[in-house]
Amino acid sequence: MWQDEFDRLLGQCGEDSFYRCMCFETIDSTNEGIKREARKGAEEGLLFVAAEQTAGKGRSGRSWVSPRGEAVYFSFLLKPKLPPENVSALTLVMGLSVAEAVSGILPAGIKWPNDIVVRGRKICGILTEAEAESGQIGWIVVGTGINVNNTAFDGTIRDRATSLRIELGRNVPIPEITVAALRAFHRNYKAYMRRGDMTELIPRYNEYLVNRGKQVRIEDPAGAYTARARGIDELGRLIVERDGKEERIASGEVSVRGLWGYV
Repeated sequence: MWQDEFDRLLGQCGEDSFYRCMCFETIDSTNEGIKREARKGAEEGLLFVAAEQTAGKGRSGRSWVSPRGEAVYFSFLLKPKLPPENVSALTLVMGLSVAEAVSGILPAGIKWPNDIVVRGRKICGILTEAEAESGQIGWIVVGTGINVNNTAFDGTIRDRATSLRIELGRNVPIPEITVAALRAFHRNYKAYMRRGDMTELIPRYNEYLVNRGKQVRIEDPAGAYTARARGIDELGRLIVERDGKEERIASGEVSVRGLWGYV
């Protein structure tokens, strides 16, 4: 499949010293595959890339539709020394990295916390999972699916999903866009780890944040409300202004919607 091309591209940009890539035609889930290896003691940087997943995973336990040959699905292993409360922002680091990679081809943005959007439609999904013991993070798996050469989507997501091919009118080389995202992540990950938070990445993330400066609907279990999004803080929380007061929202607590559409 793509093994030789990934090895060439990762070596070409120097990322073969961090990522150790294994490509699969089919796998149950790249996240599950990396988790199995993590439990066996695999080292940081192990990377699984697949053309198809038979049991792809999305956020909140949802399945992730993973058709063969159209999109790319990849997961990699991290072992940072971070307190548990600082781990979730790594999902935003991956989101920023994909946005930067896609923006090399066409304009992209981020719908907080980590949905990558092109012309108002979602082009990427990210799922971060971690295992902790005695209050310490043992390892983290970052999984990403990018709609690269999809030509259509089913009725449940047709109005809010797109692909690079749909937007550009041509196929995009899957290894190249994937390695661009991986390279951007490694650069951003090093910036994140210098302080253990988003401090160095906040300006760039906010540049891509399509919610910024807009009225958004906060679907809080305690009661939905409307506020104006201002940007993110060092922990990746969304800063919103409501009734003249600033509030900070963690990504696992609420859902944020646009008032007049997906974003």
